[in-house]
Amino acid sequence: MRIAMIGTGYVGLVSGACFSDFGHDVVCVDKDQAKIDALHRNVMPIYEPGLDVLVASNVRAGRLTFTTDLKSAVDGADAVFIAVGTPSRRGDGHADLSYVYAATREIAQAITGPIVVVTKSTVPVGTGDEVERIIHEERPGTTVAVVSNPEFLREGAAIDDFKRPDRVVVGINDDERAREVMSEIYRPLYLNSSPLLFTSRRTSELIKYAANAFLATKITFINEIADLCEAVGADVKDVSRGIGLDNRIGSKFLHAGPGYGGSCFPKDTLALLQTGGDNETPLRIVEAVVQVNDARKRAMGRKVIKAMGGDVRGKTVGLLGLTFKPNTDDMRDAPSLAIIQALQDAGAVVKAHDPEGVEQAKRIVKDVEFVDSPYVAADGADALVIVTEWDAYRALDLRRIAGTLKTPILVDLRNVYPKAEVKRAGLTLTQVGRV
Repeated sequence: MRIAMIGTGYVGLVSGACFSDFGHDVVCVDKDQAKIDALHRNVMPIYEPGLDVLVASNVRAGRLTFTTDLKSAVDGADAVFIAVGTPSRRGDGHADLSYVYAATREIAQAITGPIVVVTKSTVPVGTGDEVERIIHEERPGTTVAVVSNPEFLREGAAIDDFKRPDRVVVGINDDERAREVMSEIYRPLYLNSSPLLFTSRRTSELIKYAANAFLATKITFINEIADLCEAVGADVKDVSRGIGLDNRIGSKFLHAGPGYGGSCFPKDTLALLQTGGDNETPLRIVEAVVQVNDARKRAMGRKVIKAMGGDVRGKTVGLLGLTFKPNTDDMRDAPSLAIIQALQDAGAVVKAHDPEGVEQAKRIVKDVEFVDSPYVAADGADALVIVTEWDAYRALDLRRIAGTLKTPILVDLRNVYPKAEVKRAGLTLTQVGRV
């Protein structure tokens, strides 16, 4: 099938590349000429393992192209996917849908025949209704079906998630042709027995927000249990394992740490709260999750200060990991940002290392020394802090680090290292939910 993908950000580029790898003809559209030029040189605008190889192979095969010309991409397409950003709107936490609606108007002007318009962006309940209204307002009498098809991609594992999904949710309002088109687009997944879940459009839109809010709740729950573990002398890793072995609960997203961040959970939980408020259905649990998670990030800065004796003025802290999770360069709402700010507010000097996130971090944080090795981050520092659990930090030479630190303090906010191993290396260890 012929697919137009509007937007070459995280969702659009990964989805477009994967669809082309299924054998579809895909045109990815973006207004940013520099980004399109870079993609023609196989320079990715994001870091995602394997994406450059996937893009290059499908470009060579002639199934994947890039353009700024939306009209030519939409003309003759069977489906056009809207995969533009929906950031939190300044001031009120609502999802900013201006990019979605702007793309919708351009699509409407470009339509020449029957087509399926698919919202791939994460959008609040009712957005599909407005997309449909705009199209019919711009092009009365046009035969268009508007479909919701939310993405469930994890940064760092997005390609595998797309090709081997737990589920593919498709929201359609009684349009058999749209159902046939979406079934054909995702038909290659049937070989892997991947379930295609058809729902109403509004149900589909809500599924994405509900899923992310629930996962954010699991993370926040285990972080609060970690605090209780520290207070009573229990071990949160064992607690996590003990409850996660219950298949009604599951072990995923039960790893204590400095709080969630990234491009999805923070904005989606806020948007869900606004949707609840607008419909006079307050979501108290989600509200608590947002508040607790926001407070936790800066609390981790105070945890580092406490581990260093309570006074860090003039001291140097080595930070390992800047991105909100491993295998991405995404710095959006990363816990490291609040931790760095808390340390700097207390008078500390911060030097930091990250395998992929430094260039993004330089645009956000100030007065941080960025170094090219975890050992350089440790050299001469008064403490070393693990913030993001990159694989590169899982097998560090702890004796070497102990020998280069000014004070042998390791603050492991991801509980990467066994206590006995750290002690043998001559380091004093502080972890999350463990004493």
